[in-house]
Amino acid sequence: MTSYSVAVIGLGSMGMGAAQSCINAGLATYGVDLNEQALATLKANGATAVGTDAKAFAEHLDAVLMLVVNAKQVNTILFDLGLADALKPGTAVMVSATISADDAKAIAAGLEQRGLLMLDAPVSGGAAKAAAGEMTIMASGSEAAFAKLQPVLDATAGKVYTIGAEIGLGATVKIIHQLLAGVHIAAGAEAMALAARAGIPLDTMYEVVTNAAGNSWMFENRMKHVVDGDYTPTSMVDIFVKDLGLVADTAKALKFPLPLASTAYNQFVNASNAGYGQWDDSAVIHSFQGIELPLNVTPEAKA
Repeated sequence: MTSYSVAVIGLGSMGMGAAQSCINAGLATYGVDLNEQALATLKANGATAVGTDAKAFAEHLDAVLMLVVNAKQVNTILFDLGLADALKPGTAVMVSATISADDAKAIAAGLEQRGLLMLDAPVSGGAAKAAAGEMTIMASGSEAAFAKLQPVLDATAGKVYTIGAEIGLGATVKIIHQLLAGVHIAAGAEAMALAARAGIPLDTMYEVVTNAAGNSWMFENRMKHVVDGDYTPTSMVDIFVKDLGLVADTAKALKFPLPLASTAYNQFVNASNAGYGQWDDSAVIHSFQGIELPLNVTPEAKA
């Protein structure tokens, strides 16, 4: 299906997998990132072209998939750097960053002024599901946006949840999801920290929990990093500072109390303040004092 062209902007752990899934589905796939190694990897894996600026490919594109970190990056790429002005009218932009509903609405308005479609479509599932084309996508937008992006959705998603037509609904569902994800990581870290203080071997504690009722996907995935002492980031502590901040902002706007999410947010802020912001988000465990933890791989050592 090489007549359909998509640019994937942001080739991190999720973006790289999504781009590879688009290639595997037969889409003409363009990769955009500032990381030259990521660009080289995607090109070697069959991308039509790669580069640091999507405007170079804009005239060829039917769709753009944005897997960047936050709303600031989305706005910078689309509006400050001029990608939105370079795209053909009718091009669909799938914004998959975790952002607020208000930011999603503002971005959609800017795209609409330029004759472009937007799908508010946050994603989840981790790097492995992204690489397998099995992400979970929670999306809102017009029927036209869904239709234009159907080849991208088919290529990258195991499940697509249509939340509604209103931009911002997808963003809100993802924010609520991130409440759970952040609380699960913080709770898992607290449990493993207590085990360390009690002198329980962490690998034993991990095996017990992952084969018992207290397990969660986040515990099983992230606390393995703690057991291995490997904090190479696939998602960083600072990502959850941002995401749980969005959770708090959403709750504030709705005048709704979130005691567990607030506590988890403070744990991630503490870890970031202690210097672990760029480490894997499981490094929130390092906000606890008076315990000894394995430490084998850090982002600095990996670099």
